[in-house]
Amino acid sequence: MSINNVNNTNKTQLDAAKLGQQAQSQPGRVTSEAGANSSGQAPVKQDSVSLTQSAQQLANVQKKGSEAPVNQEKVDRIKQAIANGEYQVNPETLAKKIAALESQIFGVKV
Repeated sequence: MSINNVNNTNKTQLDAAKLGQQAQSQPGRVTSEAGANSSGQAPVKQDSVSLTQSAQQLANVQKKGSEAPVNQEKVDRIKQAIANGEYQVNPETLAKKIAALESQIFGVKV
């Protein structure tokens, strides 16, 4: 049995053939051009990311929250009152507001 062209095989041709086989076995894979590019280098692989619907909603909520207007004077007053130990929390009012928020989130009437 004789073996022809063992040392005459072009590496670029082998690489292109191998990439072609991989592309056929992985049809969803993203590659640039079917084989090697014009400079003889291997194609550039591209990564991709997809976000779930929940992650997209969270990103939208965070964006809206960062764009919301803030009364900086009020924030500074409350921070100062907390730092001085003067800030008083009315537990009944807080409980009512938490219940109202939960009813908005979960659609339950209070």
